[in-house]
Amino acid sequence: MNRIIAAAACALSIAATFPAAAEWPAEKPIRVLVGFGAGGGTDIVTRILAPPLAELLKQSIVVENKPGAGGSIASAEAAKAEKDGYTASMISAGHTVSAVMIKSVRYDAVKDFAPVAEVAEGAFVIVARKDFPANDIKGLIALAKASPGKLNFASVGVGSTQHFAGELFRQMTGIDVKHIPYRGTPAVVTALRAGEVDYAVELVQAVQGQVQSGDLKAFAVSSPERWPAIPDLPTVAESGVPGYAVVSWYGWVYPAGTPQPIIDKTYHALKTVLARPDIRESLAKAGAVVHVSTPAEFTKHLTDEVAKWRNVRDKAALEPQ
Repeated sequence: MNRIIAAAACALSIAATFPAAAEWPAEKPIRVLVGFGAGGGTDIVTRILAPPLAELLKQSIVVENKPGAGGSIASAEAAKAEKDGYTASMISAGHTVSAVMIKSVRYDAVKDFAPVAEVAEGAFVIVARKDFPANDIKGLIALAKASPGKLNFASVGVGSTQHFAGELFRQMTGIDVKHIPYRGTPAVVTALRAGEVDYAVELVQAVQGQVQSGDLKAFAVSSPERWPAIPDLPTVAESGVPGYAVVSWYGWVYPAGTPQPIIDKTYHALKTVLARPDIRESLAKAGAVVHVSTPAEFTKHLTDEVAKWRNVRDKAALEPQ
């Protein structure tokens, strides 16, 4: 009975945030643009949330994959869409990296969007080939400093979040290592297992199997706090690099200028969906942990992320592609 009362109260709360229902009738589906292909982290998170969100909003939701250019193709379309609530986008950490690394971007990563909520976060892990001489972050740093320019790290491409996470690590530790880009995570994992590269920064779920099998060594997780899926692995910060923190995040945005009642209703609906144990479990299986922020908090996060990655780019003297 208590759960029924709570659910009813929650439904009334959501309805109260959206008194002008005529502004957003359920006459056509809400398109949610995803800047990456099917099966990727952003796509999986979006498809987990879409069905329960559609049910709660009483609106059909269609997920459309628009991969390419670090997610900027989807972001560009979302930024220019009608401000009527029928086009949204699930963006990720790549949205803010692309903003500082892709020349062709013709939108402001913050001002041209109406952030609704960050919905979940993922973590990266620093992993090395299994025969790497060191076994932890301090050992990696010591080896790199003893042989400047000799070690290398892999990423899924120049200007990727993994690349920038590795570059931030290099800058904060003062080590001299070479970056080697590959086309996608499978290629990075193959290169590590073959001993072609020394280490990489990759998503936890992408390399967890290889770490468990002993094919790769895991040194530390990139998140500010230890990651639930691998609680015994220390963070980079507690391993001797205080202040280091990089997460792979996902968030819902509309085009800037979308009516506030639509933003409010979507935020409260997302918050309700993300409180469900089954949704949290599904996201956890996909390597994501629920993290809900308000529209204002998400806006600040986007602003901070763009500034952070612009600073990394400038310090590394990287040219936008």
